[in-house]
Amino acid sequence: MATLLGALDGVEIVGEAEESGAALTGIETGAADLVVTELHLSGGTGMELLTSLAKKMPHVIAIVLTNHSGAWFRRACLMSGAHYFFDKTSEFDLARNTIQRIAGEHRTRALLPSGAHHV
Repeated sequence: MATLLGALDGVEIVGEAEESGAALTGIETGAADLVVTELHLSGGTGMELLTSLAKKMPHVIAIVLTNHSGAWFRRACLMSGAHYFFDKTSEFDLARNTIQRIAGEHRTRALLPSGAHHV
């Protein structure tokens, strides 16, 4: 996934993690602007990560990209702090386009000197 997203213009991958605590630390250390998470992590859950992000780093854009795309999951993620929720199977192109758009908006605003958007 990181390779696919990192190939997008203006997107720079600053970290990957399989555990919500490590992800949160990496997001803060890497100064990520946007986070893409799955619901199931090997240590913890994407829901834990979303809740922590909403409390500690509400400025970070949180995107859930998962195969668990039922209405209940979508509602729960959005209520826990996700800004976007995409089904990997049917909405991957939409997710990719959304990330590309956000990176472009950040680049246009020149929030980062390099013009890259940290994911």
